[in-house]
Amino acid sequence: MRLFEHEAKELLRGAGVPVAEGVLVQNTGQAETVPDAVLPGVVKAQVLSGGRMKAGGVLFTADRAELRSAVGRLLGSELKGHLVERVLVDAQAQVAKEYYLGITYDETAKGPVALFTRGGGVDVEEGDEVARVQIPLLLPQSPFRFKELLAGAGVSGRLLGRLSGIFTRLAILFRDRDCTLVEINPLAITSGGDPIALDAHIELDEDALFRHQDLVERWSLAGRTGEVGPRSTLEQRAEEIDSADHRGVAGRMVEFPGSLGLLIGGGGASLTAFDAVRRHGGEPANYCEIGGNPSVWKVKELTKLLLGRDGVDKVAVIMNVVSNTRVDLVARGVVKGILELGLDPGKVITIFRIPGAWEQDGFAILRKYGVPYADRTVSIDEAARRAVKGKGAV
Repeated sequence: MRLFEHEAKELLRGAGVPVAEGVLVQNTGQAETVPDAVLPGVVKAQVLSGGRMKAGGVLFTADRAELRSAVGRLLGSELKGHLVERVLVDAQAQVAKEYYLGITYDETAKGPVALFTRGGGVDVEEGDEVARVQIPLLLPQSPFRFKELLAGAGVSGRLLGRLSGIFTRLAILFRDRDCTLVEINPLAITSGGDPIALDAHIELDEDALFRHQDLVERWSLAGRTGEVGPRSTLEQRAEEIDSADHRGVAGRMVEFPGSLGLLIGGGGASLTAFDAVRRHGGEPANYCEIGGNPSVWKVKELTKLLLGRDGVDKVAVIMNVVSNTRVDLVARGVVKGILELGLDPGKVITIFRIPGAWEQDGFAILRKYGVPYADRTVSIDEAARRAVKGKGAV
């Protein structure tokens, strides 16, 4: 879950990282109350998207008249598909040098890594080579790894100590707030030699939000999905179903405009199945990952939710070979949901492809209701093709 810039800066400030002081403005009238100390200023659209400057979402103002004009121009406008409802007004800094500092979770390394480049700003991706080092998450208070990283990138003297201190604070924030990404771009060195974060980007692990209810309440995070705006009614209801029963996962829903409901899972297999459905000409109504042995009730309610959406009258159930999910429980849940809607499972389910634990029991249930199913000899791609082409397609 991505935070807005002003929210990210608030977390950085609380972690002891020097941050540009700004004023959040939500209507044109508030532009008149911005302190003179913030002028000349930088007016930045608060949207959950990168590349704001290149898209015209960052405006520089010399005086209050220009500030008033910039606020009026941005508020209510659309930027990269997002409605601008708030802007952040920062004082312009006298910048001598810019850097990029970040900490993210690397799935390949299976741990957090620190990233640094001597060139920050809007073209950081095209700038200097990025230096990186894996860091211990349990002991981020030690600045040794960060000093080693920075020294290897050519940082020395007093600046080495100051930047390693900022990196250490970022690591503590990353750990304590269950972040998946914390980055400062740019971290500016002012003409007076002081480091200051001019922009920040923080993403939180949605599955850990229950540990951070203060943030959920402070910024109304419930229902926020990151870069695609608020959750739809379908997505919110799926989350409620998932939260109502601790067993397994069956509610990470993203709604799409298609007509074929999908119950898919198995890590990367869920993405493989989704892409395969589209490749064979199908129009998914959703992306929804299930797994971890969800209860019959949870699968049943999710099935009913999908089929209750206008235009959705078919579902496909496709997963990788499972060892942590009982095939029979998923089969019972899907069939039970369809029956409770007064529908025929054999006509609604276009394919059921979940091989693995308790599969023979699951297949017996499916045979009883005339549901087309596939075992592990049928690939995910072939199962997706059958789902798109219709019942029992071969």
